[in-house]
Amino acid sequence: MDIRIEIDDLTRPEVRALLDEHLENMHALSPPESVHALPVEELRQPDVTFWSVWEGAELLGCGALKELTAEHGELKSMRTAMSHRRRGVGRMVVEHVLGEARRRGYVRLSLETGSQPAFEPARRLYAQFGFVFCAPFGEYVEDPNSVFMTLGLAAVARGTVK
Repeated sequence: MDIRIEIDDLTRPEVRALLDEHLENMHALSPPESVHALPVEELRQPDVTFWSVWEGAELLGCGALKELTAEHGELKSMRTAMSHRRRGVGRMVVEHVLGEARRRGYVRLSLETGSQPAFEPARRLYAQFGFVFCAPFGEYVEDPNSVFMTLGLAAVARGTVK
């Protein structure tokens, strides 16, 4: 069956359940002041585009793009359903978000993820796309529980994604 990525309005129960799982997991892994996952209400803001990934009627994962400025976006709410991990869903979402960021004319795409060992697979995934560690951006501040990464999109446009 074909996998599709679609803009989502966050009303389907499967999507809400995956986001609830995401928030619960982030709170289990990080202290409350270091959890930067967006609740549904914030994912519905006009500066955020949210996508869900489906195979037939089954939800595989999700991701979002938040506009920080006219030239800078933030990758948010990356989550793969537990039963679909290691199938390339996260890679598909990152590729999709990168494509949209380029289409919008962003010069930079950044993200925040955890510094704990549980976040190592996510950091490796982002590094494979060329994201590098950086200082806090936007409204973030230094936090020992957070890692900040960024990617200049001109490099992506030249085909340097690994």
